[in-house]
Amino acid sequence: MSGTFLVTGASKGLGRSIAIAIAESGNNVIGLARSSADLDHIGQKLRDISAHSMAIPCDLGSSEEISTTVDHIKSKYEHIDGIIHNAGTIKPIANMFEVKTSEWANLIRVNLVGVQDLTSSLSKIIGGEKHTRIVTISSGAAKRSLHGWSAYCVSKAGLDMWTKCVAEEGGDRNISALAIAPGIVDTDMQKTIRRADESDFPMLENFIDYYKKGELTDPDVVAEKLLPFCLGVTGQNGDRLDVRNL
Repeated sequence: MSGTFLVTGASKGLGRSIAIAIAESGNNVIGLARSSADLDHIGQKLRDISAHSMAIPCDLGSSEEISTTVDHIKSKYEHIDGIIHNAGTIKPIANMFEVKTSEWANLIRVNLVGVQDLTSSLSKIIGGEKHTRIVTISSGAAKRSLHGWSAYCVSKAGLDMWTKCVAEEGGDRNISALAIAPGIVDTDMQKTIRRADESDFPMLENFIDYYKKGELTDPDVVAEKLLPFCLGVTGQNGDRLDVRNL
């Protein structure tokens, strides 16, 4: 019996690969991302694989868009079997004493607050009689401070703890949660990192070298490893995993 899974940041990169992998496993997928041609394309592809799938434009930085999106989802689906919180931004990459507070706060809004907003707004159609698995995409930056990445590091550390809180408080609601660090994946975020100013991000050359040496992982390969965890087939509630150890 097929389930319904929501994937954020589904228009490209790892989110796109995860959304396709879930659809190809026989499930319906709701793909969320900001409005773009890429979102239109993934929406059509998901529908071609699974007729009851769809893509919905939604900016997680906007509580109004989240509210509208959730109303739409509730009108179409009775239960969400899984949420994969993949969407996120790396900008701003800047010294924390010089960065604009509005830009710093916007990253926290998208990477962390929007995750809570979306999940809590869907509370009536997750868990209950049927289990819901929530997966968050973590990062090594959750455990290591990186010069110029203060907002991103804080957001990912917060997201790891948010996941543990969901595992703690969701247990009696038939909701499980785990975080997975995907390693260094070949996505547009990596392109953004490579375009950073070295004065803001002293580790710039390291990331350029990862790319030149072919050390970035294909998102399809990562999605394949993540699939059973996203579907709730495996993974202990509250775990934080690293895809390189799976």
